[in-house]
Amino acid sequence: MTKHTKIALSASRDIPFNLLVLSQSNVRRVKGGVSIDALAADIARRGLLQSLTVRAERDAEGNLTGKFEVPAGGRRFRALQQLVKAKRLARTVPVPCIVREDDEISAEEDSLAENTHREALHPLDQFRAMRQLAGQGTDVETIAATFMTTPAVVKQRLRLASVSPALHEVYAEDGMTLEQLMAFSVSEDHARQEQVWEQLQSSYNKQPYMIRSKLTEQAVRATDKRARFVGLDAYVAAGGYVLRDLFEDDDGGWLQDVGLLETLVADKLGALAEGVGMEGWKWVVAAVDLPYPYDDGMRPIEGAQPDLTEEQEARLAVLREEADALEAEWAEARDIPDEVHVRVNAIDEEIAALVERPLAYDPEAMARAGVFVTIDHLGNLNIDRGYVRPEDEPVVASEDGADDDVEVREPGGDAEDGAADAMVGQGEQTDEDEDPDDLLKPLPDRLVTELTTWRTLALRNAVALSPEVAFAAVLHALVLDAFYAYSSTESCVGISMRGGSLGTQAPGLADCPSARAIDQRHEAWEARLPDDPDQLWGALGGLSAEGQAMLFAHCAAFGINAVWEPANRYNDGRVSARAVAGRIEHSHILARAAGLDPVAAGWSATVDNYLGRVTKLRILAAVEEAKGPEVSVRLTGFKKPDMAREAETLLAGSGWLAEPLRTPAEPGPVPPAASAEAVSGAEQPLEGEDEAPLAIAAE
Repeated sequence: MTKHTKIALSASRDIPFNLLVLSQSNVRRVKGGVSIDALAADIARRGLLQSLTVRAERDAEGNLTGKFEVPAGGRRFRALQQLVKAKRLARTVPVPCIVREDDEISAEEDSLAENTHREALHPLDQFRAMRQLAGQGTDVETIAATFMTTPAVVKQRLRLASVSPALHEVYAEDGMTLEQLMAFSVSEDHARQEQVWEQLQSSYNKQPYMIRSKLTEQAVRATDKRARFVGLDAYVAAGGYVLRDLFEDDDGGWLQDVGLLETLVADKLGALAEGVGMEGWKWVVAAVDLPYPYDDGMRPIEGAQPDLTEEQEARLAVLREEADALEAEWAEARDIPDEVHVRVNAIDEEIAALVERPLAYDPEAMARAGVFVTIDHLGNLNIDRGYVRPEDEPVVASEDGADDDVEVREPGGDAEDGAADAMVGQGEQTDEDEDPDDLLKPLPDRLVTELTTWRTLALRNAVALSPEVAFAAVLHALVLDAFYAYSSTESCVGISMRGGSLGTQAPGLADCPSARAIDQRHEAWEARLPDDPDQLWGALGGLSAEGQAMLFAHCAAFGINAVWEPANRYNDGRVSARAVAGRIEHSHILARAAGLDPVAAGWSATVDNYLGRVTKLRILAAVEEAKGPEVSVRLTGFKKPDMAREAETLLAGSGWLAEPLRTPAEPGPVPPAASAEAVSGAEQPLEGEDEAPLAIAAE
C-alpha cells in the first residue's frame, strides 16, 4: 500500500503594500474584462476579497531583498496601487497574501493556474443573485457596481425573471443556450413559453429568432403602420402594453393588445374622416387598407390652389427670412447644435403646411364627389379628395329632350362581383378537408385569382420599365385586332386600357413594392403633364424620344390583365374560359420578354398569402421543393398553423414561388421534321423588313 505525504498549504500573512512589487512572471499580458478603475472602486467599497499570491524576491546573486513579488493577482495589485496613489490607502497598509515557498513549481505556473482554474459565474447564478439584491431594494446602478458590470447587463439579467423557472432549470442543465433563454424573455406568459419549448423539441430549427417569432406571433410590431399612426404614447396611455426585447434590437417592441390598437386606429381614423366629411363631400371612405387601385372607374374632379391670406403671406415671409438667416450663419460650420437642427425642421414643416395647403373645390362638384381617407405604409394619414362614382355622374339633356347619362369609364367592379369573390373564397382548404390525393387537386379558385392578381401587378411594373416590350405588346394586340379578327389567339394587353381592374386582391397588395413603384411613377408623370388636356398634344411633342417611350410604357402597362378567374364567373358570355387561358398563356410571353422576377418584385410565401390557405400536403411539397425532403420530413408532425409558420421561415429567401406566379421556360426548338414543314409554309419577310424586330423576335 502506497503511503501518501500529507499536503501542506502555503502560509498566509499580512505584508505592507510598500514591500510588494509586480512580478514579471505574471502570465496575464492582454487587458480584458473589468477595468482596473472598476476593480479599485469595488475594493474601496467592500475591501479586498481575495488574497495576493507572492514569493520572496531575490537579487541576481540569489539573496533575499526583503520585498515580495506578485506573480498571481496583478490586477488586484494595480487596483491597490491606484488607491494608494489617490491617497485612499496608506503606503504601508497590510495586504493579505499567500506566501509561496515551493521551489519545484515556478511562479509562472502559479500565475497560469490561478487564471486557468477559476470559473466565471454562471449567468443564471448572476441572475438569481441580482434578483435577490433587487428584492432587497438595491437599485440597478448599485447592483451593477457590485457585480462590476454595466446597468444594461443588470437589466438584461433581471429580465430573465420573466422566463419560466422550468426553462431556467433546462438552461442550468445545459439543455439550451443563453441566447435561447434570452429569446424567451420577450413574453411573460410562462405557459406559452413552455409550450413553445415543447414544440421546438420536434423541430430542427431552435434558433432564438424562431422562439421570438412564435412568442410574438399574436402581437403587432411597433413598426406596423397602425402603431405608427396611433403612436406608442397614445397606445400606452390607453392601457396598452408594449413588450420590449432587451437583448436584441426590436424596433420599438411588440404591442400586445391588438384589439385595443384596432379600436384606437378606428377611432382616430373615423374622427379624421368625419372632419373631412364636414367639408361638404357626398361620401367619405375611411379604411386602414384600401383596394388597389381604389379609384378605379371614378372620375377625378379638379381643384384649385386657394390664394394665401395676408396673414399667411406675412408669416411665410418671416419664416423664409429666418431660414435664410440660419443658413447664412451656419453654412460653414462643421458642428451644428441640435437646437438649430430642431428649429430648421420646424420652419420647414410650417412652410410646407402653408405652401402645400389643401385644394379648393367647387361646392356643386363636391356634392356628388367623395374622399378616400387611409394610412400609408409609414403610418402617415393620406387624404385623397375629389372622386365621382359612375352612378353619381350628372345627367345632361339630349337634343330630343330625353335625359342621357354622360359617358363615363367602365367601373372596375360592383357589389355583386365582391359577393361572388366571397363565395369563391369558401373553397379554401382546411385540415378537415385533407386527403392523401390533395396534391393532385387544384388550388382554391380564390387563391389562384389572388396570386395571379399579384403577378399581374408585378408584370405591369416590369413592362412599364421596359419600353421596347411595351411597344411590342401593344403592337401585338393591334395587329391581332386588325389582321386576325377571327383568330382564337388572345392577348393579355387590353388595348383600350380598360382591362386593368383588379377585383379580387391578395393581402397587402396596395403596399407591395410594385404598387408603390407604379404610384410613384404615376405621380411623377402627373406633375410633368399639363392640367389642361387641350395642351397635352403640344406637351407630348416636347418630350424626348426616351421620355415618350417611358410614358408610353407606363400607360400601356395599365392595360395588362393576367388575372386568372374561374370560368363560372363568365356565364353571361362576356369572357370564355378559353379566353382566360389564352390571356394567361400570353402573359408568360410578356413576362419572359420583360424579365419578370416575382421574387425580386417582393413576393415571398407567407402564412397570409399562401401557406395558411392550402393543405398541409401542399405546404410540405413547397418545403421539399425548396429545401429538400430531409427538411420537409421534419415538419410532418406539426399542426397546420405551426407548420405554416415554420414553412414561412424556411421558405424566406429561398426563391420558391407558388405555381400561379411562375413563368414557364420558353418552349424549346422545333424538331427537324416539323421545322422543315414549318419553314416551307412560312411567309418570307418583305424586302427591307428586319427578320428579328425588337422584343417580338425574342419570342
